[in-house]
Amino acid sequence: MAMANAQEIAVLKYNGGGDWYSNPTSLPNLIRFCNAHIGTKITEKPETVEVGSSAIFQYPFLHMTGHGNVVFSQEEAENLRTYLESGGFLHIDDNYGMAPYLRKELVKVFPDAELEELGADHPIFKKIYKFPEGLPKIHEHDGKRPQAFGIMHKNRLVLLFTFESDLGNGWEDPSVHNDPEEVRQKALEMGANIVAYAFEH
Repeated sequence: MAMANAQEIAVLKYNGGGDWYSNPTSLPNLIRFCNAHIGTKITEKPETVEVGSSAIFQYPFLHMTGHGNVVFSQEEAENLRTYLESGGFLHIDDNYGMAPYLRKELVKVFPDAELEELGADHPIFKKIYKFPEGLPKIHEHDGKRPQAFGIMHKNRLVLLFTFESDLGNGWEDPSVHNDPEEVRQKALEMGANIVAYAFEH
């Protein structure tokens, strides 16, 4: 399916009370990085779209984040599944705490598919910038290893769930988390790989 806006990104607004709006500077910073370094021409201010809206079909890349509860109605789940099966891509970045809620809702979206961990050899880790060990660790929290999970449809990665990494925190303005520059750079480079992969598949 040809998306209306070939190189655009939108933030996914969901119900359930989780803070879908967290990390407000992260996506604009990632977009600026991609436009400067990998040749994209993405509008710097991302739009916000609701899960059940037909507007999601205008964007080849949706980004979703938060710390808390996520709820999809059956209609929203079906809309999201149609979007993903039609050529869309969803990156979900766990901002620490959304995983248990998210997992139960993804069953509504893909009743016959499960999140599967991506190995470090997956093309998304070497698309432009090389991450031979897979997903980088950006924020420690409780010290668990970072993991990238995916859902495939017809041999295409349609959904990427980044867990125990906090890429979005690394994309935020330096003053927000006071991350060392090399940590921010790692986060932005991994984000650029995700964007490049999504736009080409």
